[in-house]
Amino acid sequence: MNKRTIAALLGASPLALSALHASQYLSTELPEEVASAPLDAAMVGRGERFAISRGVAVVPIKGLLTPNFFALEKYLGWSTYHGIEETLGELSANEEVGAIILEVDSPGGLVIGLESASEAIAKAAAIKPVHVLVNPLAASAAYWLASQATEIAMTPGSLVGSIGTMVDSNSHVTTDMSGDQWFQMASSHARAKNPDPATDEGKAEIQRRLDEGEARFHEAVSKGRGIALADLPSRLSVSEDVADGGSTFQSLSAIERGLADSNEVRADFYQRVFSQYAMKPRKGTRAFSARASAAQALAHT
Repeated sequence: MNKRTIAALLGASPLALSALHASQYLSTELPEEVASAPLDAAMVGRGERFAISRGVAVVPIKGLLTPNFFALEKYLGWSTYHGIEETLGELSANEEVGAIILEVDSPGGLVIGLESASEAIAKAAAIKPVHVLVNPLAASAAYWLASQATEIAMTPGSLVGSIGTMVDSNSHVTTDMSGDQWFQMASSHARAKNPDPATDEGKAEIQRRLDEGEARFHEAVSKGRGIALADLPSRLSVSEDVADGGSTFQSLSAIERGLADSNEVRADFYQRVFSQYAMKPRKGTRAFSARASAAQALAHT
């Protein structure tokens, strides 16, 4: 019996992820509770999406990012685009929240649904400060999200980048194990519904989709980071050829390229942000320090 993995779940969907860093996520076997349930169904009792301490909200963005696979959020603790969008909308409207921290540890995820979550972060950052801590990875879709924040801090040794889109596709060339030959057919005016990468026409259509996604990705990063769109490809390339983009960068290189703002250990980051925005604790109350510790712990679970 074949194991049902995350990779099998995603199929041939367009992805914005770092394949190098996502392999452990893609090979994850779905928990039995997830494999036997519809993944787009709302799950009651899923984990908390954020914590608030002294007016600062902490939001973890973790795992392989999907639009609305709430079962993965509940059982694996992975973030969803719908969840991020809802959370940022709620925190933006909360007058008791003066600043938002997004602690990111993700190789990226699906393209579909990504832009709505990205726009939610940008809208929140226009209302109140949104600080990102990359600890230790914000690749592809996760960096798309991070780029919309007020600032990006990276812990030493962490990585950002992998800016671009990709897809895994296949073409039937042999019979399956039962001896049956599989065919896929589309209606007369829907040839682009499932392009065949083994044909020039199919390859061109897949490339068109990927380049369209990359263009939107570049536009978002350009706007979020204040980098001229025309300059971005050369900043992302590892050579003089702008086609050699898509790599990841450690903190000092990322800062030099304009992809991040600072390099600091996690404790220093939290101390800096909380000292700037946190409300003063009430005299004689220990609850505030406990809640601050809980907020940081949430991002680390």
